[in-house]
Amino acid sequence: MKSITQIFCFAILFNFVSIQAQEFELGKVSVKEIEEKIHSKDTTAAAAILYTKGKTFFSYSEEDGFLMVTEVETRIKIYKKEGYEWANKTVEFYSGTSASSSEKVAFSKSVTYNLVGGKIEKTKLKSDGEFSEKVNKYWSVAKITMPNIKEGSVIEYKYTITSPYKSNLPEWKFQTKIPVNYSEYETKIPEYYQYNTFFKGFLAPTISKTSESAEILYTTKERGAGFGPVTTTFSNGKTTYKVNIVKFILKDVVAVKDEAYVNNIENYSSTVLHDLASTKFPNEIVKMYATDWESIVKTIYDNDNFGGELNKKSYFEDDLNTVLSGITDKNKKLIAIFEYVKKRMNWNNYNAYSCSDGVRTAYKQKTGNTAEINLMLASMLQSAGFQAMPVLVSTRSNGIAFFPNKSAYNYVIVAVEDDNKITLLDATDKYSLPNEIPFRALNWLGRLIRKDGSSVTIDLMPKMLSKENTFINYTIDPSGMISGKIRKQYSEYNAQIFRARYLGVKEEQYLENLENEYNKIQISDYLRNNATEIYEPIQESFSFSGGNFCDVVGDKIYIAPMLFLASKKNPFNQESREYPVDFGYPYQDKFAINIEIPAGYAVETIPTVANIQTAENICGFKYNIQVNGNKIQISITQDVYMSIVNPVDYPVLQESFKKIIEKQNEKIVLKKV
Repeated sequence: MKSITQIFCFAILFNFVSIQAQEFELGKVSVKEIEEKIHSKDTTAAAAILYTKGKTFFSYSEEDGFLMVTEVETRIKIYKKEGYEWANKTVEFYSGTSASSSEKVAFSKSVTYNLVGGKIEKTKLKSDGEFSEKVNKYWSVAKITMPNIKEGSVIEYKYTITSPYKSNLPEWKFQTKIPVNYSEYETKIPEYYQYNTFFKGFLAPTISKTSESAEILYTTKERGAGFGPVTTTFSNGKTTYKVNIVKFILKDVVAVKDEAYVNNIENYSSTVLHDLASTKFPNEIVKMYATDWESIVKTIYDNDNFGGELNKKSYFEDDLNTVLSGITDKNKKLIAIFEYVKKRMNWNNYNAYSCSDGVRTAYKQKTGNTAEINLMLASMLQSAGFQAMPVLVSTRSNGIAFFPNKSAYNYVIVAVEDDNKITLLDATDKYSLPNEIPFRALNWLGRLIRKDGSSVTIDLMPKMLSKENTFINYTIDPSGMISGKIRKQYSEYNAQIFRARYLGVKEEQYLENLENEYNKIQISDYLRNNATEIYEPIQESFSFSGGNFCDVVGDKIYIAPMLFLASKKNPFNQESREYPVDFGYPYQDKFAINIEIPAGYAVETIPTVANIQTAENICGFKYNIQVNGNKIQISITQDVYMSIVNPVDYPVLQESFKKIIEKQNEKIVLKKV
C-alpha cells in the first residue's frame, strides 16, 4: 500500500513550445454562441466557460514602487437554469487594516447578451449589481450579479486586482466544475523577482516563454551648495530592465466532477501557483525567501505573532495554578488544562496560524482565532511541564499542503509528546477530545514545530475506529406492519460530529428529519443520553412503526431485515477514480437485529452468512443470521480500516461496497403455515 505522501507526489513534465494563442476579445459575442443549446463536448453541462484569459504584470510608480496587477476577462455560456450561479462572480481580496495595505478590485465591461427577435440584446451591469462585503478583519470579497440572465445567455466581465503584495501570484485555475473551452494565463515578471512555479491536478498546460524590455522613468533632485542662494535642480533618469514572460494555455478542459468521499475537489483541479523565491534589485544583494518546509516553518516560528505569542505566560499563571490545584495525575492535569481553555475561550471562526489581537487580549476577551486559542493552550501546557508544541495544519477547505509556501497552512493545533506518544489537541471546538481534533482539521499531514524552530511532518489522520452501534428489536404483523425499538450509540468522531450537528437542533425538528430520512416511519418515546458528557458515547433510543418495509404477496412476506438502515446505493459507481477516497476517519458500524415473526408464519428462506475482507486491509463486512423458533437474530459488522484509500485500490473498494450493499438488501421470506 502506498503511503499518504506517495499518493500525491505528482511528477508533471512540460514541454516549452511556442504556440499561437487563439484570438478572443470582449464584446465580440456571436449569434452562434448565444444560439448554442448544449456544450459540444459535455451535453450535461449547465454552463461553460467559453474563454478566460488572465495576465499578471508589475506596474511601477515612484510613489509606490512595484505593484502587482492581475487582469482577468471571461466569457461564460449559460445552458440551463442550474447554471445561473455562474452569472455571479466573487473575488476575494486582502482588505488589510488601512487603505495603503489594502488590495484593490475593480470590475469592468460586465455585459449579458441575449438573442431577442434574432438580434443580440446587450444588458450592462448597473451599480446595484456590484458590491463588496467584509469577510473578517483582514479579508473582503467583491461581487457582481449579472443582469437579465436566461437559459442561453452569454455573459462577459473583466476585473482587475491591484496588490502591494508580491509574495504569491494569484492561483490560476484552468479547471472548474464546468467545462472550459480555452484558458490562458500570462505572467510578465521583472527580472528583479524570481518565483517558483508549481502545478497541481492531472492536466498539463502548454507553456511558452519569451521576454521583453521595460523602462522605469524617475526624477532626481539636487540642491546646490556655495556662497550664493541654494538652488534645486531636477533631472530625469531611466532604467531599463528585462521582463520575463511565460504563457500557460489549456484547451478543452473537462469539468472536474465531485465524487463521493472527496476531501476538497480543489486539490485535484488543474492549477498553476507561483511563490516568491528571491529578489535582486540593482546595487543590492540577492534576498532569498523561504523555499523549503524547514525555512518556511522557521520564518513562521520566528514571527512575533507566532513564537512571540507562544512564549507569553504571565497573563494566565494565577488562573493556571487554580486550575491545577490538588491535581497530581499527569493525564488529569492535561485534561484539566485542555477543558479550561475550551470552556473559557470562544473561537471567532477565523482560521490562522498567527495571532490577530494577541493571546493576552484574546484571553481577556475570551475570544480569539485558532492561533490565539491553541498557542495559549500550548503555552499553558508547557508551563505545567508538558512537552507541548504547535502543529501547522491546512484545513480541508484550504486544501492539501502540496508545495512549500507560507500560505499552504492556515491553522494551528497542539501536540503533546510523552514517551514517543503524540496526543493532538484543538481547543477551538467545544466537542473535541484528545486525539479527536475537529473534522475540519483532518487533512492528511501537519508540521510539528519544536522549540528550536525545527519541524517534522506529522500524520493527522485517526487510527482508532469511530463506532456506531445499533440495537434494533421489532415485530412483524401479518399485514406487513413493523413496530419496534431502536437504541443507537455513537463514539469517537461519530459522537463529535453528532453533537456538533444536532445538539443545537430542536428535538421536534430533529425527529421530523429522522422520520423522513428513515422512509416515513413514526417515532415516539425519544430519549437522548450523555448529550453533553463528551467523554462518554452519546446514546439515543426511540420506538418506531411503519408499513413501508414488507412486501406481502399471497401467503408470503418479503422483508429486508435492516429496514431503513440499509444502504440503497453504492457511492462508488464510477468505472474509475482519479482522486483518493477520503472517509475522514476509519469507522465501524455494528447492527444487532432481533425480529419476531407473526404467528402462523415460518421462515422459508434467509440470507446466507457472509464474511467479506479486502486485500490491503481496506474494509471488511461480516453477516451472521440464525433462526430460533419465531425469532430471527442477525449480527452485522462493517469496518472501514483506512481514512484514505489510494485510487489504485478503488476497484477493490468499489466491488466490496457493491457486495456489502447487496447483502444489506437481501430479503427474508416468511411463509404462512
